[in-house]
Amino acid sequence: MPRPSRTHDAVDRLLDAIIAGRLTAGDQLPAEGQLALEFGVSRLTMREAVRLLQAQGVIVQVPGSRHRIAPVAEWTGLDAVVRHARSSGQRERSSLELLEVRMMIETGAAQLAAERRGQEHLDGLADSLRAMVERHEAGDLDGFVEADLEFHDVIMRAADNRILVAALLPLTTVLAATRGETSAVPVIREHAIAEHRAVLEAIATGDALAARDAMASHMQQTRDDLVHLVHGR
Repeated sequence: MPRPSRTHDAVDRLLDAIIAGRLTAGDQLPAEGQLALEFGVSRLTMREAVRLLQAQGVIVQVPGSRHRIAPVAEWTGLDAVVRHARSSGQRERSSLELLEVRMMIETGAAQLAAERRGQEHLDGLADSLRAMVERHEAGDLDGFVEADLEFHDVIMRAADNRILVAALLPLTTVLAATRGETSAVPVIREHAIAEHRAVLEAIATGDALAARDAMASHMQQTRDDLVHLVHGR
């Protein structure tokens, strides 16, 4: 089987070609051999890339004929849909839509976490918050984003709901990119630290509604910062 990194690179490049219009929705997909030659990969790698894009609804298998490129409205894969939105002049809209999804998912996760968390989860949240502070003071943006994501991962684990984790997993890569977009602004990092501290304190009390409200406040603060300090509205 091709190495995942090479296959995923082929997926990204093929998807970018579709988004850019070099391969047109509704048309037949060129033969895999031709695509492999064009993208400088093996036929096996290209076949796997096509298969992965089929799973996202970007490419449709047509019995007795070559595959067809589906219209964007038929795409079902989150990565593909967000990549299209962020590559077609809709970065602001897609960032706000992602925050709306986060608001719906993460407020509920915080509520469950307050009811089900153990000491190991509280320790993990405290460690992540401490790392956020240290990375902020050091000006380490990547380290700050990593600690931020880990804080939210601990909340998901504390919520102890496998379906919730599975639902959020496809968002992980996209969320990391948007975190970097907002966290690049120092004052936004300061706001995030304060909001994360409030979330931790609420979860520690075991008060489910307080935890939900604290997470809602965090999401709203993130949205306000994105709109005013990143998008400049």
